[in-house]
Amino acid sequence: MVGLRKASAPLLVAALLVPALAAQAQAQAQARTPARPVGATPATGCAGLGTQPGPALLDVDYESGTLDSGVPGLTTTHASAPDASAVVRPGDRGPYAVEHRVTLDDPAYVSDGAPRSESATDLLPNGTFRPGDSERYEFSAQLRDWQPYRPGGSTTGDIFFQGKYGGGQPPAFYLMAKRNAVAFRSPQLDFQETVVADFQPYVDRWMDFRVDVRWAADDTGCFRVSVRLPGQCDYRQVIALDGVATWKPSSPADHGYLKWGLYRPSESTAAGDVPTRTVRHDGIRILRLPDADPQ
Repeated sequence: MVGLRKASAPLLVAALLVPALAAQAQAQAQARTPARPVGATPATGCAGLGTQPGPALLDVDYESGTLDSGVPGLTTTHASAPDASAVVRPGDRGPYAVEHRVTLDDPAYVSDGAPRSESATDLLPNGTFRPGDSERYEFSAQLRDWQPYRPGGSTTGDIFFQGKYGGGQPPAFYLMAKRNAVAFRSPQLDFQETVVADFQPYVDRWMDFRVDVRWAADDTGCFRVSVRLPGQCDYRQVIALDGVATWKPSSPADHGYLKWGLYRPSESTAAGDVPTRTVRHDGIRILRLPDADPQ
C-alpha cells in the first residue's frame, strides 16, 4: 500500500498541473487572437465555401449601349435630371459603361426621396438573394473627377454599391467613398473596415471589387471582400468576416438585391460636401459559389 501511495504522488501533481497549464495556454492563445467584430462568434463562417464559381447568374456589361444592358427588368434611377444616369463610352475599358451623377440641393437628382441615382436588380429573379445562397458579386467602379477630401470637410460617405434588403430597409452591406478611402460597411453587424486606404491615385481609373457572401440568418454566414487596383494582376483579399448572421433585416424581407450608382444619404452642401459627384460602373456580375471547390 505504501508503494501505491508513492507511485500515485506524481500522478496527483500531474492532475493538478495539467488544468493550470491548459488554462495558461488558452489565455495565451486568446491574447494572440484579434478581437472579433461586433456580431461575430467563433462559428466556422466561410469554412468550406468554394472559391471557384459556376457560370454567371447575371452579367451586366452595358455592351448593348442601353441603361438596362439588354436585361429586361434591370431598373435605373427615378431622378429626372437627364445626366443622372447615362451610358457612356469610357474608352479605357470596353465600349460602354454606365455613369450615375448626383448634385446636392437639386430636386432633379432626387430618386425615391433621397439624393441618389442607382441601377437595381430587384425585379430580376437571378438578381436577388436569400438565406442559404452563397454568391460572389464582382464589379468595376471609377470615381469620376472626384474631388479629394480636405480637413474640415464632411466625414460622411458616398455609397456606390449595395447589397440591399427588399422593402426599403437598410442595406446588408455597402461600399462607400469616405474621405479619401473606400470602406466596406455592414450596418446590422455594426462592422466597418477600410478596403482602399487612399483612392486618390486611382481617381478616373478603374478599381475592381469582389464581395463573396454566404447569406445566413445564423452564425454560419460570412463576408469576403477583395480588391484589384490599377496595375495589379490579381485580387487581394482585404476582409474576412466569419461566423456572422449576414441576413439580418430590420423587418421581415423575402429577398435582397443589388444596387450600384451613387447614393448620398448624409451629404449636404451646408456641411461642406462637394455638390456634384459622378461614378461609373461596368462588369457587374453575380456568380453562384459552391459549398466546396472540386478536388
